[in-house]
Amino acid sequence: MAIPLLKPGLHRPRNVDWKRAAALLYGDWGTSKAYVIGLAFIAAGFSSFPIILAVCALTAVVAYNYTIVCKHFPDGGGVYSAARQQSRFLASTGALLLVANFMVTAALSGWAAVSYLGISPRYAQVATMVLILIVGLINFFGPKHSGSVSLWLALPAILVVLAIIGFSAPHLTLVHLEPRSADLGHTWVAFVGVILALSGVEAVANITGVMKADAGSSVDAPRVTRTANKAIIPVAIEVVLGTALLGWAMLSLPKEFSAELTAHKEDMLRFLAEHYGALALGPAPGQIFGFIVGTVFALLLFSAVNTAVVALIGVIYMMAQDGEMPRQLVHLNRYGVPQIPLFVAVGIPILILAVTKQFEGLAGLYAIGVVGAIAVNLGACTFNKRLALRWHERIIMGLTFLLLAAVEMTIAKTEPEALFFAMCVLGVGYGLRAYSHKLSGLKTLTVTRGVAAMVTPDLLATLDPRMEEGQKIMVAARGLTPVLGFALDEAQLRKATLYVLYVKEIAVYYGTGPTPGLGKTKWKDDPEANAIMSLVMAQGEERGVSVLPVFAVSEDAAATILDLSATIGVDYLMIGASQRSALTHLLRGSVVTNVAAQLPEDIRLVIFG
Repeated sequence: MAIPLLKPGLHRPRNVDWKRAAALLYGDWGTSKAYVIGLAFIAAGFSSFPIILAVCALTAVVAYNYTIVCKHFPDGGGVYSAARQQSRFLASTGALLLVANFMVTAALSGWAAVSYLGISPRYAQVATMVLILIVGLINFFGPKHSGSVSLWLALPAILVVLAIIGFSAPHLTLVHLEPRSADLGHTWVAFVGVILALSGVEAVANITGVMKADAGSSVDAPRVTRTANKAIIPVAIEVVLGTALLGWAMLSLPKEFSAELTAHKEDMLRFLAEHYGALALGPAPGQIFGFIVGTVFALLLFSAVNTAVVALIGVIYMMAQDGEMPRQLVHLNRYGVPQIPLFVAVGIPILILAVTKQFEGLAGLYAIGVVGAIAVNLGACTFNKRLALRWHERIIMGLTFLLLAAVEMTIAKTEPEALFFAMCVLGVGYGLRAYSHKLSGLKTLTVTRGVAAMVTPDLLATLDPRMEEGQKIMVAARGLTPVLGFALDEAQLRKATLYVLYVKEIAVYYGTGPTPGLGKTKWKDDPEANAIMSLVMAQGEERGVSVLPVFAVSEDAAATILDLSATIGVDYLMIGASQRSALTHLLRGSVVTNVAAQLPEDIRLVIFG
């Protein structure tokens, strides 16, 4: 269970069903194919098909891992929520990598959007800056005015992808493919350069806090497994198969098209739509189909820019609320939008565009953030022993983490600009985090684990008084022992109901048939139980304590005590005897051990002797 990011008793409305969640996810994740296959061609040319398939396979594995992440973190927060169970510093690192990811996502998606609209590469840089300014202006008045454009564009985007695949199907061939490079290092670097197909998957872990809960789950203990799976799996299938088939369609073109493919790396899907549309329908309809594809994906990429800006504002605002960023970042304008995070979400992508002259440069900056955030999320979950992961889930997640960690180190080595950018984001973020802690009066000290455990909120909660009226106390004793008087005193002090449990133990001999009268005997029919119950009830009446007798016949005293304690829902269970030998005889030597080991944590055990 994730550490909640909201105060107890406060819950965000869960009104996003799986269809809406899938559409929001597709608006970010589904756009990756719009530029991934073009980057793959730039990286490896006509030998890029194995690389595209490898990236698709990794995307499928990451999608499977995120079904597990969403299952265990239903309150949202993404990498920040997952890593915070391990370390607040690690959580801040993951969140800052996500910030770097969203900054470049806005720039990269905007550049691709204007390219799909047919704007010349010469003016794409400036046009993207204007586009981001428009998105920022819209979000100044609140996210409700920006709308969920992806909801309306997801279906048209899927339809045009299917149309491109359908038009290209008769022309798919392997004759133009070239063998991969003999240099495995070169192939690995090319694979790392196309890793952008993972983009957007972290978005689904951020929106679990607003997904509709599964049937049968409560508000305090929500489950979104079914909703998350129904959102992730269809989108993952479309992304994986769509990227693979569109990449095959690109590489089925004759090698004479190499120059055109290179020129259209930013808007490869539009070029493929025009080419295969012309082959299937004719030149004029092909041009029209290409224009439709360009418009649909331009709008979808515009939606991705808006999603990145909104998500960037949300991450910075969340960290500020949690004390990891200065409190000044939570100040809202009159439309309820965080002011400074909005300026950061618009200004930094524009600055990135100003210093980046090529589309491939943006791709390098982007990968180091998204891969780092996903790696931190999966690594934190892998080594979190408190998560109830199955052994195969932990192994798959751990192997995926190691692979992504290798990808991240490769990017850092081969893309010095990306490393510099990530270090700048982390450095500024850590500085703001330290400044926030200083303003809050926090100081970092190194202490032993035992000392740290003494001040944890969970431990301090155990010292809270539990003197509310209406509590239930159960006492299990054999004979008139001092524990009965102690139980009466506690019940009178706490104004609690006292349940007096008498377990009549019997030996069941297998093979002789059922024991006569098992479970049917009444306490008044047993002389010893009658004496105990009558006396305690009389004492309870004098003290104003409600005493309820509980009588059971069983061959397993421990199991009976546990079952009745849980069934009645007592707050305290008391077990005792006048001397240890009597207690040992009563409990057959193992009852206390069994009860203590299996008793629910919310029932306190008192052994009196």
